[in-house]
Amino acid sequence: MTPAQLSRTVLRTVRRAAGDGALGELSPGALEALDGLPERITVGRPPRPGCGDYATNAALRLAAVTGRPARSVAEVLRERLAREAGIADVVVAGPGFLNITVAGEARAELVEALAARDGEYAVAERTDPARDVRGWAAATGAEPGPGLLEQRESNPLFLVQYAHARARALLRGARALGFAPEAGGYAYDTPREAELLGALAEYERIAALGDTGRLARRLETVADGLLGIHASVLPVGEQKPLAAHRARLALAQAAGTVLAGGLSRLGVTAPVHL
Repeated sequence: MTPAQLSRTVLRTVRRAAGDGALGELSPGALEALDGLPERITVGRPPRPGCGDYATNAALRLAAVTGRPARSVAEVLRERLAREAGIADVVVAGPGFLNITVAGEARAELVEALAARDGEYAVAERTDPARDVRGWAAATGAEPGPGLLEQRESNPLFLVQYAHARARALLRGARALGFAPEAGGYAYDTPREAELLGALAEYERIAALGDTGRLARRLETVADGLLGIHASVLPVGEQKPLAAHRARLALAQAAGTVLAGGLSRLGVTAPVHL
């Protein structure tokens, strides 16, 4: 489930709650104000880890329109959102924010959708250092100096390209071991998996903004997330590939696809080897 999909679910829930009287009788002015809510209701990542996959201010915005206490509105929305497909849990936080945890099957669907786009973006055998430094510097405003040529993770250009190459290496390693990516049925609920999945889910929204600096920072987050799980993707020693390995491989493939797409947007090479 992407933020855009969840946003549509939240807005549908808000309209239904207002329309069927769950928020009490609304004045004509309040009903008119509801038409302007979609632009002011946001769905994004929670400010702190461990507070669900997404957070929304829908109850706070609706409270301002209806004149009801925000937490009271939040409870109405919480109960309804918790019954929606793809949502595992909803918790009211603070003055009336809603923290939403996505169901495992909805996470797997997102991974499958992203992984299925593998091959959609151009990749290259190796980097083109001069071109890549110019492209990254133009996109981010960084100084196009020797620092962007350094092969260490403190160099964001190297970090993102290295992570893409690692994703490709994991796919090659899995093929050598005789197994393929398979996301279905896996919950992706470890902290590192959930963090990477959240970064992937936000990619399309951020890419659509046209802010290349912000896009580059998102790619850094995806790269960090991928490198945080890559050691657990392939089985070790004599261990046989398990469902968890197949699912993590699908997550790594999804991350590689996002990195390739983002690098292409920035005019930077997505290398297969580094």
